[in-house]
Amino acid sequence: MNRFKIAPGFENAFEEMWRNRESYLDEVPGFQKFNLIKGSAEDTHTTYVSHSTWASRKVFVDWTESEAFRKAHGQAKSPEGMHRSHPKFEGFEVIM
Repeated sequence: MNRFKIAPGFENAFEEMWRNRESYLDEVPGFQKFNLIKGSAEDTHTTYVSHSTWASRKVFVDWTESEAFRKAHGQAKSPEGMHRSHPKFEGFEVIM
């Protein structure tokens, strides 16, 4: 997961950026699911989480080192002032 803090007034633009970009995830072995999740709105920001599910940690790491990853992230151009901070990665493994 990546957690994003988006400045007030940029929520629609952030969502559209994600809707309109080509992720190339369907081409990646081991990819299972992606969701963009909107959290609470506060005075300073609205929280979003990009959540993806993978067959294993290894296939996720392989994707982060792939051409598909570079292509998908190379098109991510945010307007100035959209992000309150850099995205924060949080990785989890399913236990049960």
